[in-house]
Amino acid sequence: MSVSIRGVAPSLKKQNSASNPFYIRQKIKRDKFLYLLMVPGLLYFLLFRYLPLLGTLVAFKDVAPFDTASTIITSEWVGLKHFKSFISSHYFWNIMRNTFALAGLRMIFEFFCPVVLALLINEVRNKYLQKAIQTISYMPYFLSNIVLAGLVFQLLTMNNGLIPAIVESLGGDPIYYLGDSRYFRTVLVTAIVWRNIGWGTIVYLAALSGIDPQLYEAAKIDGANRLKQTIYITLPSISFAIAIMFILRISVILNQGWEETLLLYNPGVYSVADIIDTYVWRMGLEQMRYSFATAVGFFKSILALVLVVLSNVIAKKSGQQSMYK
Repeated sequence: MSVSIRGVAPSLKKQNSASNPFYIRQKIKRDKFLYLLMVPGLLYFLLFRYLPLLGTLVAFKDVAPFDTASTIITSEWVGLKHFKSFISSHYFWNIMRNTFALAGLRMIFEFFCPVVLALLINEVRNKYLQKAIQTISYMPYFLSNIVLAGLVFQLLTMNNGLIPAIVESLGGDPIYYLGDSRYFRTVLVTAIVWRNIGWGTIVYLAALSGIDPQLYEAAKIDGANRLKQTIYITLPSISFAIAIMFILRISVILNQGWEETLLLYNPGVYSVADIIDTYVWRMGLEQMRYSFATAVGFFKSILALVLVVLSNVIAKKSGQQSMYK
């Protein structure tokens, strides 16, 4: 006696479908403890990521500096007034230029330097030395922004800073690097890269550990030196990780570095250091122009979204791994 299973498979598929309420309840009951582990993370995103999105309404209203909670609801809608005010202001182009200049410098050095460092660490054959180098390179990442700013001040202050003292001992004139617009960007980017370079190697070192050693053995037999092995084996093998990290870096590049900038800059370097986030800080918290500051911040979020979409399209067109289809 033969039984046809053609009609059974669709019914089983429908029974186990994620859209089936009974199946969903059964799965939640089975994995209830795993779902409980998700609750703290979900609450964090709900309270600190999604709920604050309601504050975006402030960008389209005229909210009074005081009694903000009530005026968010009762204040008048003004449409794109604050956006137009920002775009037409004489600060706009200078702020945009500084934002993308610092973002570009950080993108170049903070993205590629960890790749290079990971490749160099991977070439160290002594495992103890390799672990020591990794540990030393990771340590600066755990310094807070305040500590990082304090170290930079101690190194570059005119009174007893190490760098000005060395310059003066060599016969040069001491320079206040943090107050000189010619050097501020270099100092800022160098400090940020120094802190983050080691931590940025973790993903690449993990990708490097997954490369089949037999590929290198075959390359040696064919006469390939270390440089050619890196170019033709190592880099193609970790290209997916590089592409994903590139897209992720683009998505947050406009949000990173503003704390360090705020702690290190001063009115003397506003012309080269004033970025969107520091401008929002001054307008919102110092001048209490909440609606205007919210509009500027929302404008920056739109720019970040455009950058993410473009970077994903570029990665997909170039044949690399993309974040979404």
